[in-house]
Amino acid sequence: MTYMLAKLEKWQRNLIVLWIGCFIAGIGFSEIAPFLSLYVGELGNFSKGQLTIYSGLTYAITFLVVAVVSPIWGHLADRRGRKLMLLRSSLGMAIIIAACGFVHNIWSLLLLRFLQGLCAGYIPNASALIATESPKDKSGSVLGILTTSYVSGNLIGPVLGGFLAQVFSIRITFVLTGILLLIVFFLSLFFVHENFIPVPKPKKKEKHSSTLAQLKNPRIIIVLLFSTMIIQMGNNSITPIISLYVKELMHGIGPITVVAGIIAALPGLSTLIAAPRLGELGDRKGNGKILMFGFLFAIVMYFPQGLVTSVWLLGILRFMIGISDGALFPTIQTILSKESPSRLTGTVFSWNQSFQALGSMFGSLFGGIIPNFFDYNGVFIFTALSLLVNFLIVIIFLPELRPQSNKN
Repeated sequence: MTYMLAKLEKWQRNLIVLWIGCFIAGIGFSEIAPFLSLYVGELGNFSKGQLTIYSGLTYAITFLVVAVVSPIWGHLADRRGRKLMLLRSSLGMAIIIAACGFVHNIWSLLLLRFLQGLCAGYIPNASALIATESPKDKSGSVLGILTTSYVSGNLIGPVLGGFLAQVFSIRITFVLTGILLLIVFFLSLFFVHENFIPVPKPKKKEKHSSTLAQLKNPRIIIVLLFSTMIIQMGNNSITPIISLYVKELMHGIGPITVVAGIIAALPGLSTLIAAPRLGELGDRKGNGKILMFGFLFAIVMYFPQGLVTSVWLLGILRFMIGISDGALFPTIQTILSKESPSRLTGTVFSWNQSFQALGSMFGSLFGGIIPNFFDYNGVFIFTALSLLVNFLIVIIFLPELRPQSNKN
C-alpha cells in the first residue's frame, strides 16, 4: 500500500486513506445505532414508557454534546492541526464504544454516550483536511468522493451490525466496532499527511476580533450552517417513523422489517452514486446551480412521500431523496471551504458539524411529535415545507449563489 501511495500526489494519497478511514468509521458509527434501543432494554426491567424515554436520551445525549463541543475541537484543529483531531476522535471512539459492551446499567451507558459525543469529529475533520490540502478547483469533486465513503459505510453498517448481533451478541458488536475504529486510528496515524502551519496567536489589539469578523462573507457561512441544520432535520425526522409508515402501507402483512431496512438504505445508495458526479458538475458549472437543484429536487420528492399508498412508490421516492442529499451536503461543504480562509477551515467545518447535530436532535423530536397530530404523512409534508422555507432564505439572502450570478 505504501508503494502505491508513494506514486500519487499528497492530496491524492490523503483522499484514498481518508476515504478508507471514513468508510470504516461510517460502518462503526452506524452498525450499533439500529440496536441501541434493544440494548437499553437489556439493561433493566423497564416499562414501555421508561424504555422509550431512556432510549431517546441515549440517542440524544451524544448529539447534544457534539453540538456543544464541535466548535471547541474545530478551533483546536485550526491551532494544532486536523490530523491531531482525527487521531483524538478515532482512538477515543474506539475505546468508548468498545466499553459500551461491558456496561450493566443505563446510567453507565448514558455516561459513555456522553463521552462518545466528546470524541466525535472524525468525518468533519477529514473533510476539513481534504478541503485545505486539495486544489481549490477540485474541492467539489474531492468532497463529493469523500462523501461516498461514509455514506457507503452507513449503508453497510446496519446490515453488518445485524449479522454480528445475530451471530454473537449486541455486546460483542460494540467490542468489534471498537476494533474497527482502532484500525481507523492507525490508518490515520501512519498514512495521513498534513502540511499544517500553526496559526499565530493574535496580537493584543486583535484579541477581541471574532471568528465571523475574520471571514470575507459571514452571511454566506451563517445561511449555509442554518441550511445544514434544516436538511439534516428533514433526514432525521423520517428515521423514527419510517418502519411504522412501512408497516401501515403494507397493512401489517409481510416482511415489514426487511422492507423498512431496504427503504431506509435507499437514500444512501443514491447519494453514493450521485455525490461525486454532482460535485464534479459543480466544479464545472457552478456550486450555486447544484445547491438550487438539490433544494428544489428535495422539495418535489418529499411532498408526495406523505401521500403515497404503495410501499414501492415510497421506495422510489426515498431513493430520489439520496440524489438531493448528494447535491446538498457536499456542495455546502465545498462553498464553506471556498468562503473560509485555510486557517479557519477546521472551525467552520466544526460549526457545520454542530448544526448537523442540532438538526439530528430537532429531526428526531419533530418526527416523534408530528405524527401525534397529523399522522405519519405529516412528517413528510413538514419536511418539504421546511426545505421550501430554507430554499427561499438562500434565494433572498445569498443572491451571489443564484445560478445567473454564480462565480464559483
